[in-house]
Amino acid sequence: MKVIKRDGRIVEYDSEKISIAIQKANKEVKGEQKASLDDIKGIIDYIEDLDKKRILVEDIQDIIEQKLMEIGKFELAKKYIVYRYTRALVRKANTTDESILGLIRNENKEVYEENLNDNLMLASTQRNYIAGEVSRDLTRRILLPEKISKAHEEGILYFHNADYFVQPIFNCSLINIGDMLDNGTVMNGKMIETPKSFLSACLVTTQIIEAVACNQYGGQSVDLIHLGKYLRYSHDKFEKELRKEYGKKLSDEMIEGIVSMRIKYELASGIQTIQYQINTLMTTSGQSPFVTLFLHLDKDDPYIKENAMIIEEVLKQRIKGIKDEKGEFVTPVYPKLVYVLDEFNNLTGGDYDYLTELAVKCSINRTYPDYISAKKMRENYKGYVFSPMGSRNFLSPYKDSNGNYKWEGRFNQGVVSINLPQVALAADKDENRFFEELDRRLEICFEALMCRHYALLGTTSDISPVHWQYGAISRLAKGEKIDSLLKNGYSTLSLGYIGIYETTKLIKGVSQVEKEGHDFAIKLMKRLKETVEKWKDQTGIAFTLYGTPAKSLCYRFARIDKELFGNISGITDKGYYTNSYHIDADEHMSIKDKLLFEAEFQNLSLGGAIANIDIKEQDEEKYKDLIKFIYENIQYAEFNNDEKQSNVNEKF
Repeated sequence: MKVIKRDGRIVEYDSEKISIAIQKANKEVKGEQKASLDDIKGIIDYIEDLDKKRILVEDIQDIIEQKLMEIGKFELAKKYIVYRYTRALVRKANTTDESILGLIRNENKEVYEENLNDNLMLASTQRNYIAGEVSRDLTRRILLPEKISKAHEEGILYFHNADYFVQPIFNCSLINIGDMLDNGTVMNGKMIETPKSFLSACLVTTQIIEAVACNQYGGQSVDLIHLGKYLRYSHDKFEKELRKEYGKKLSDEMIEGIVSMRIKYELASGIQTIQYQINTLMTTSGQSPFVTLFLHLDKDDPYIKENAMIIEEVLKQRIKGIKDEKGEFVTPVYPKLVYVLDEFNNLTGGDYDYLTELAVKCSINRTYPDYISAKKMRENYKGYVFSPMGSRNFLSPYKDSNGNYKWEGRFNQGVVSINLPQVALAADKDENRFFEELDRRLEICFEALMCRHYALLGTTSDISPVHWQYGAISRLAKGEKIDSLLKNGYSTLSLGYIGIYETTKLIKGVSQVEKEGHDFAIKLMKRLKETVEKWKDQTGIAFTLYGTPAKSLCYRFARIDKELFGNISGITDKGYYTNSYHIDADEHMSIKDKLLFEAEFQNLSLGGAIANIDIKEQDEEKYKDLIKFIYENIQYAEFNNDEKQSNVNEKF
């Protein structure tokens, strides 16, 4: 039997809810006016004996009132009517008051912990979060099925970004910056033509980044390889101007020398424009755009020389840093940098090793960039190398209508994460029971993810022209629905997960570094991977397994489980769960052993995975040695060379 809720949603019939409602009313009456368990069972049996395929929730409540009066429980029926009326008022009430006032007074701890990079004292940021609190409230009370809202509150799962769910916008993306630069775009109703120089291309790129960031809620990535041709354009333009003006007065060497000097100046100015624009622009969320710059070379690229110059300048400026309000050089939060290690720059004598040496200096001084091994990534992604999206999650392979793999211009619809340690706590060391309960909870996660999908279905391209009409994602017509881009694997939905380490300890009594624990952890990872693949087969939507879902989620799940299950040594007493498949900080392994161990797990989590390398020594040779190791052994890694940052990232 299906129950039709007041907002039109259809849910499974649950007799327990009837029993709970009557028992709550029971507490308000005395003696013979109380309904016995047999009375309650009789009412439930009557409803079920109707044998209806669908029934309105109001009809169920009418029957309860009628049956209570039939058995002479008039006072109880009255209490039930009052209870029913009170629940209706609660549903209609706006519950955001305290959370919004707490945010303005800087007392909303949960919002603060979720958004450590944001200054919640700023009026613009507060305005965004006030809107977010309203969205959360509407999402919880009206937009999401009650089962999913309840699962979110109980820590069974986490429905990410509920503060944006009221709008038909999506998570993160790979901007098709090449299309937008080469073919022009439109922003705020104004035509932006193809740039004629490198500096113009850099300025247009930052304008695109801001416009995109204002119309989605996750991060975005930009592949700088598309800027190489524009640096060539500037070179050729300068040379043409000089030859026209001074061709008979200056030698070829002098002309080339002057052009080279002007190019270096324009290159530095262009990269500085990108860095300062990103850090000074303010999006509608009240913060700088959450953007990642992808730094890689392609040996078949006709502009590889120019792109090497661009990467070199990006790294030099990041090493220098950016001035804060006191005029001191600091590390900017954005843009994030991801640097690709390939056969020609993996510090084994390649032509572009000098760029990797610069990247090492940048990592030592400024933590970034993160590193991707082109060798390992090609093994995992059909021979291709492409950027993670701003939130470090990856797309799954997709072929366009011409049979070509496509990466840029694609996006993630949303994320839901599962609390694995809670499944283990509920299973009480019984492995078979654990996997049965896991499958049940994964189905709830699937329903939650499909809510993300259904919320976007039917959306027209007019909701964000820069995304859907003018190239960031596609070039749909005005008024055209985006539905085709939500299906057939074009975009992804991500299942995040927390606490493989703690789950393994709870079920097997050892961590995943022990053989018994390792075998269980791999079995669990494979079950998760098989599940998202099953969902893809069922729906045609590309579901992916995402290994780094949120900063504060490790703390939230652990806090909820401590309240539910008490203080459990090595599990809830730490105050956090270990993110995804990562090894806990208490397990002492060498960096290389840790990378090798986690590589196996990373390969099962291709929708998002990154290895954390904790390194305190400012030893350049040690960094270089580890970078060579990354190239040969693991797809994606980052260095943490600050003790505070290291501990936080490990816990995250």
